[in-house]
Amino acid sequence: GAAGAPASAPAPAELTDAQKQALVAELPAPYNAGDIANGKKVFLVCKSCHTTVQGGANMTGPNLWGVFGRKAGTEAGSTYSDGLKATGITWDAAQIDKWVSNPKAVVADTKMSFIGVKDAKDRADLIAYLKSETSPAK
Repeated sequence: GAAGAPASAPAPAELTDAQKQALVAELPAPYNAGDIANGKKVFLVCKSCHTTVQGGANMTGPNLWGVFGRKAGTEAGSTYSDGLKATGITWDAAQIDKWVSNPKAVVADTKMSFIGVKDAKDRADLIAYLKSETSPAK
């Protein structure tokens, strides 16, 4: 560990670039060609409300570790609008794309005040980044 770091729970191992690319390759097109580095830049606006690491804190929004395949509105310790909980959405690349494009168009009463990522390439890159940062290594 780093000097001065507490020796409590070990941090999850950082995935290699090859492992991250393998996770992204599992996504359907066009997300499987997403640029992780650009997605990380796009995610900067999300970081004020979301964490992505395993065991990370819920902030204004839920921790996004394990978001792919998770049912919307179910992250323990986070609060959600009734509308989001009622959608029955299971998060996958296409659902995340619709959501980050315009959350209020998906769920009118969402607590997420984000206006959305308008550029389709930026959304694909964001989804590639999320897949690479919120999924366990295979």
